[in-house]
Amino acid sequence: MNLLALPAFADNYLWLLHDAHEAVVVDPGQAEPVLQALQERGLRLQAILVTHHHGDHVGGVETLRQATGATVYGPAREAIPAPFVPLAQGQTVQALGYSFTVLDVPGHTAGHIAYFCAQAEGGPLLFCGDTLFSGGCGRLFEGTAAQMQASLDQLAALPDDTRVCCAHEYTLANLKFARAVEPGNGELLHYSAQCETLRAQGLPTLPSRMTLERAINPFLRTRVPTVAAAAAGFAPSTDTRDAAAVLAALREWKNGFR
Repeated sequence: MNLLALPAFADNYLWLLHDAHEAVVVDPGQAEPVLQALQERGLRLQAILVTHHHGDHVGGVETLRQATGATVYGPAREAIPAPFVPLAQGQTVQALGYSFTVLDVPGHTAGHIAYFCAQAEGGPLLFCGDTLFSGGCGRLFEGTAAQMQASLDQLAALPDDTRVCCAHEYTLANLKFARAVEPGNGELLHYSAQCETLRAQGLPTLPSRMTLERAINPFLRTRVPTVAAAAAGFAPSTDTRDAAAVLAALREWKNGFR
């Protein structure tokens, strides 16, 4: 099984999973990179998995559907280019001989979903759209901090070796913020240096691993006292005993962080 991160726009990744014959693509905001990859590798597109309704995730869906006949799957509570198979928590998608379990992860958008494949060759796979980034999380455009906290808790409970396939190359900016929150986190400093080397070579920092994210991502560490204290340093009224309140303060801080 092969996993490819196809660059699109300024910093998107369109994830293409294939077995050398058939393929699945996740969040194709642009059709052209996908069509090119299919042609170059002689692949047939079997399914299109969509995590949420934003244009940079669905912009290429209709072109790909018409060109390939692939079945489109997406969140039941969001407006995805029709026709599509609506999905919600606990349902599964069968593709490439694997089962992809659907997780409801609202926060970035109201109906955002993620896809988790436990048995994937090379280790479990998580396609999390814009809910979880390496070192960060999505902006709260439609959901609440409590929803995002619950969504991130659900993702953080996945196996250690889960490969985290985020939809954007935001890692360096996220890690800069993470270092402001936890300047003494040695694992974070080491990972930051690794990612800077990768980006200097024009290579993606993704996928990440869940065990790493739990160690370095402040939005997965809202119950860690040093993280909660840093959030309260930014927003003194923050209840440091409330993980969602800590997340809300961190997200507000990150929104204006440069």
